[in-house]
Amino acid sequence: MKSTPLIIAACLVAFFSTVGAALPYPILAPLFAADAANELNHFLGLPPKLLLGFALAINPLGLLIGATMLGPLSDRYGRRPILLSTSLAAAFGHAITALALVIESYPLFMAARFATGLMEGNDSVARAMLAENLSGNLRVRALAWLNSALYLGWLAGPLLAALTVGWGLTVPFWIAAGALLITASVTALAVPRQRAKKNLLATASSWWHIVRHKNALQLLSHRELLRLFYIQLAYTCGVTAFYEFYPLWLVETAGYDAQGIAWTTAALCGTMTLASIFAGRIYQTEPLRTASLFAAIVAGCVAVVGLGDARIGLIAIVVFGIPNAVYNAVMPAWCAERFGNLGQGAVMGLLSTIFCLANIMMALAGAVLTLIDTRLILLLGAGLTASAAWRISHWNRLKLDSAPPALSETTG
Repeated sequence: MKSTPLIIAACLVAFFSTVGAALPYPILAPLFAADAANELNHFLGLPPKLLLGFALAINPLGLLIGATMLGPLSDRYGRRPILLSTSLAAAFGHAITALALVIESYPLFMAARFATGLMEGNDSVARAMLAENLSGNLRVRALAWLNSALYLGWLAGPLLAALTVGWGLTVPFWIAAGALLITASVTALAVPRQRAKKNLLATASSWWHIVRHKNALQLLSHRELLRLFYIQLAYTCGVTAFYEFYPLWLVETAGYDAQGIAWTTAALCGTMTLASIFAGRIYQTEPLRTASLFAAIVAGCVAVVGLGDARIGLIAIVVFGIPNAVYNAVMPAWCAERFGNLGQGAVMGLLSTIFCLANIMMALAGAVLTLIDTRLILLLGAGLTASAAWRISHWNRLKLDSAPPALSETTG
């Protein structure tokens, strides 16, 4: 089997799935903050910022459910049909999203974004495909490239939207739909046909049994992983509060439109990319201490955006990319080393689940807090990230990383 086309297909799936999830961030903030009322930003007479929060939460909710369901389904029916069907369905979802914007239907927009998120939770399927078809150092490198594609997608989505929305509000979604059709074509050519694993039917009466008993959340029965869950959730809530609401802050504080958000996001993307290249070279005699330090710097950057004026806040937005890139290099690597005996896929799946959950929580919190002041959601995010930094430092002092966790260790 040729490995290069397989890796390309997996990375395309991961990249465009996350691009689709992050696509609306620079589009929705100006749309729902606009003075002109329409059926989208004044649906049922509700406050526009409340509608914006719901719109930001609905896609991650789909991602969360999809990430839980699609992996087990691919075990039962095979990787290729699940990747093909989800890519095609996600492309259709983007087309329906564009239609909803044209006819200004908020319910259709929400339904389309949820369904698209459900289909775009397929990165776990791509990861499983690489893990089972590659081996040795090639497998390690391929999984690292897939993770890079995921991170890049979260940054490239807003940038793509902001740079193309000038041609029309629906253009970014049509581009995403076309890209997913290409992804499906590459998948059809690169991923071999395989028979579904019939033996799973003998051990489980239905896919729902697999979802319930083989999902990543089962790891939370282990005390250290439960501690990791709370820490990572706090950190990721701070980061997602920043990602989701700095575009709205730019609209309100700096008077930016989608193009201004695009250039700011481009600067952030560039900083994050450059920092990611060097992040893995940081000397890690104490990885938790390193993670704690850079989590604290992230908290400081988010707080500066919430408290500062437009000029200082813009600098903090760009600088944010450096400590966040370092944290995302150190913490997952430490998790893989420490908890790898529990299953790398499950551990990485837990981190992905936390990210989706944080997106939902902060979108809903922001829907309420931005009714008072947009800066409040940013300050809440800064506080949560600071608490994560403190708890990581405390964990390091307890030296819980001195030995791998025992499989029998539970929360009791």
